[in-house]
Amino acid sequence: MSWYCDIAPGHPFHGPYHDQEYGFPLTDEAGLFERLSLEIFQAGLSWLIVLKKRDQLRRAFDGFDPDKVAAYGESDVARLLADPGIIRNRRKVAAVIDNAGRLRRLREVHGSFAGWLAAHHPRPKEDWVKLFKQTFAFTGGEVVNEFLMSIGFLPGAHRADCPVQVRIAALSARKPIA
Repeated sequence: MSWYCDIAPGHPFHGPYHDQEYGFPLTDEAGLFERLSLEIFQAGLSWLIVLKKRDQLRRAFDGFDPDKVAAYGESDVARLLADPGIIRNRRKVAAVIDNAGRLRRLREVHGSFAGWLAAHHPRPKEDWVKLFKQTFAFTGGEVVNEFLMSIGFLPGAHRADCPVQVRIAALSARKPIA
């Protein structure tokens, strides 16, 4: 998505996401769950729609706290589907709720979503897609690719000459080897 480096700078929604989040390492559980959920909501829509609705999605989904979302019942689903501030797709809403429960189960073995990702890294994109399809709901190739690029697990978020890529590379260079 290196074309993003051309269109995003200066844009009121794309700019901040491109400059401060896209491609940067992310380990926070709620942050990872939010990013995966946003990619699910984006399927078939423009990223701009998702970015414009992001704050409402955060509010509607309790800050993407996996424990809270996993506990949602039918009244929560009805509330979400009636909320005009979010993307009201029943399959996507159901997938986000289901994935919250799946994240909780991943913790039993890996401690966290970040731990699960680290345990399977590195691997080729095709293998990531298979793994995500086995582990999560509504995670096709594009959702998985964009999610993993957005958290720095797959290359391609930025062009090599993009100033943001230079910042990301500097962060990686300072990271101690475990």
